[in-house]
Amino acid sequence: MQSISTREKQSMQYETVLIFQGGGSLGAYECGVYKALKRHGIEFDIIGGTSIGAVNASVIVGNKSDEPAKALEEFWLDLSEGVTPPGLPDEIRPYFASMYSATFGNPKIFFPKWFVPSADYFMPYFWQYLYDITPLKNTLNQYVDFQKIRDPQKPRLIVTSTDIQSSRPSVFDSKYDEIEAEHVLASAGYPFYGISWTQKNGKYLWDGTLLSNTPLREVINASPKYDKKVYTVDLFPKDQHEIPNNMLEVWHRARDIMFTDKTENNARMSKIITRYLKLIREMHEILTSSSLDEKARSRLEILEKEYNKLASDRGGIINQIVRIQRHEHMHYLFEDADFSLATIRELIDRGETDAKEALAKNG
Repeated sequence: MQSISTREKQSMQYETVLIFQGGGSLGAYECGVYKALKRHGIEFDIIGGTSIGAVNASVIVGNKSDEPAKALEEFWLDLSEGVTPPGLPDEIRPYFASMYSATFGNPKIFFPKWFVPSADYFMPYFWQYLYDITPLKNTLNQYVDFQKIRDPQKPRLIVTSTDIQSSRPSVFDSKYDEIEAEHVLASAGYPFYGISWTQKNGKYLWDGTLLSNTPLREVINASPKYDKKVYTVDLFPKDQHEIPNNMLEVWHRARDIMFTDKTENNARMSKIITRYLKLIREMHEILTSSSLDEKARSRLEILEKEYNKLASDRGGIINQIVRIQRHEHMHYLFEDADFSLATIRELIDRGETDAKEALAKNG
């Protein structure tokens, strides 16, 4: 039976994990969070993300400059558009900027299908997407050295997407997979905004947010052995005291609820499983100190092997979750399509400030 000292030794080898959500232009907030985490000297063993969170994670792990925080901020400033007139009030800017993106696209991320001649151009009923994200692939290759992602000295990168045909998660892990730009694109094809899917390894893949916008479960399944300290970035507020006033605000609040962090159960279940393992160990110690017949002892030896495998291979727990949460001062359904330079800078600054406060609160 695994001894207490062995379990304690295993728990000391904990992993520090960073989880990024998806959320379009709100991903700039994650950039600010990472700047603060990096400034505090926090290094990560695993960085996982979906959608724009996967994009951020890949830039951090595979940046070409070896200055991940600086590279990520440069990436976001490059994505921003300067067409939105400067000086617009905060209450108006998101509307203008998101409508501009919806109509004309963003040359660094996506372009609309109606600007490209095609055989089905005059048959929109048969269109499978509205926006092509090939420009994002080019931008990623500009900022990310995907060969570096495979370096075992780098944080382990985990990217999640959704298999259209099986409705199951499709997870790409730098420990086992040779992650390329297409894997990241596969995580970012959000169909409700009309963004194209990606075909990879014989699968048709959509955005990972369709299954989970906080892919902590996928990270645990990929690395279940060691205890973890987890940092999560919540782009969509869990609490909203104001009741929606119109249908746009109704859809906005419903969207937030669907995408908000739902990982509390993961942490609770990991602790329950660990408690069960401890109880089984104590029962084993009682039994081995008692007189057992040959049949009972033989059965105990079989159970002991099963326990050792479970405790060793899946015995890790979540020791702590540090949540950095974005808060809203206005409610707008398409806020995640606002790539105006002023908004991107504001999101970076707010992410950095909120992260500093969360770190101070959690010691």
